[in-house]
Amino acid sequence: MNTIPMNTPLAPAPATTGVGFNEYADRDSSLAAARAIADACPDLAARRGAMELLAPAGGMEQLEYALHFGADAVYMAGQRFGMRRRADNFTEEELAQAVAKAHGAGARAYVTVNTLMNDGDMAHMPEYFDFLAQIGADAAIVSDMGALRVARRVAPGLELHLSTQASCMNAESALGWYDLGVRRVVVAREMSLAQIAQMRRQIPDDLEIEAFVHGAMCMAYSGRCLISDHLAARRANIGHCAQPCRWKYYLVEETRPGEYFPVEQDDHGSFIMSSNDMNMLSYLDELAAAGVNSLKIEGRAKGAYYVASVVNAYRHVLDGCPADQWQEELETTSHRPYNTGFYFGPAGQNHGTGEYCRKYQMVARGVEAPAAAPAQEAEGPRRAHVLCRNRFFEGETLEVVSPGQPVRQVTVTNLMWHADPNADWAEVEKKGQGRKLGPDPACPATDTEPSGSLVQVTVANRTMNHYSFDAPFAIKDLDILRIERSGLERGRVIDRPEG
Repeated sequence: MNTIPMNTPLAPAPATTGVGFNEYADRDSSLAAARAIADACPDLAARRGAMELLAPAGGMEQLEYALHFGADAVYMAGQRFGMRRRADNFTEEELAQAVAKAHGAGARAYVTVNTLMNDGDMAHMPEYFDFLAQIGADAAIVSDMGALRVARRVAPGLELHLSTQASCMNAESALGWYDLGVRRVVVAREMSLAQIAQMRRQIPDDLEIEAFVHGAMCMAYSGRCLISDHLAARRANIGHCAQPCRWKYYLVEETRPGEYFPVEQDDHGSFIMSSNDMNMLSYLDELAAAGVNSLKIEGRAKGAYYVASVVNAYRHVLDGCPADQWQEELETTSHRPYNTGFYFGPAGQNHGTGEYCRKYQMVARGVEAPAAAPAQEAEGPRRAHVLCRNRFFEGETLEVVSPGQPVRQVTVTNLMWHADPNADWAEVEKKGQGRKLGPDPACPATDTEPSGSLVQVTVANRTMNHYSFDAPFAIKDLDILRIERSGLERGRVIDRPEG
């Protein structure tokens, strides 16, 4: 992907301590050194422009939003062999459609095959890798050496990327995988930026580095955890993690059953295994200077709104917008407190009492106006057609998130419900929430179906129903409409016992 020489030293390599996650003395000096290297990089703009923005696609809707908001590539999984079994994931037929959809948008599609595998799993590998090659997947993300060996044998043209599950943290390891046919290493989240830069200097240009830049962190090395297996009989290393590191824990003394003592660290209590979320939006230059080829957003188990919002923010900053203008956008999705992971020092824990917090709720997505809808006038307000996801009211001001645009506002006026022929519009009138205006010109009668009804309403509250309202600008298919809701910013609060 990247033709820019990446392994030219930009500055003398820092002295290594041999211990810890960071080669610099502390976070401030680590960050200052990284910025100095970025400032001295002669081809920083070219490196930055060549970096790939890689987005999660846990289902078809997430895939569509990733592409709509500017991802260069997406990563996904089938129904087997992926590390996010709780995601929607894709059947084989859907995988073929997803790869074709990505290619149609000019993006690349990578498929994860990165669970721990036994001989029973391995028996399915030849047909599965052959299938991925047949549908045109751009790469398979693997962690098991047996899976890699099978892929090389049955699908020699399929590019192979090494999963972060392999915990590759040094150049010798990366070179060993390179000798086996890997052409991209997804480095462990536990590496510092200095360590990544050091690896880059020691590996060939055609061995790419992919690094996580946003999303959830694991309390175990690259997901190598057995707590879920032990406590919930759900094996994390085959994609079934129950996330017990997010649960509440208390101490119980054996002679006093029923008396629970909190595990405390400071005045805020302690979440002894709960990590913060990563956010590297303000440090894309530093990542480029270190030699990172691909910026990976975590989140295949997360929803479409998360994918849209995060991809949109990173796309704008990669394309030249100041990061400060888009950091606030990352506060609109559900997240734990942000930090920069291990890039500039130890990541630390989430010691607060709010596990997840967000400020906004997605209330609708833009859809194309029905073919039978009245044509838009050249002058005057436009009609925005949307699919309702959560309740919103006439007169409320919504924010509209569109690719390539700043966040815009629209006040809902002249709100209409496009009720399908079987909808109970009479109930709306009975409750005083609206009145029927007549047949819906956007849903005319056919030989087999009566027309829909156009109902003027005060609230849009029927999920996945079609609504429209006046707007001063065009709202396009897949654009996001959201609203700030009071109370959401507290997220899930973890209470501590009194006393």
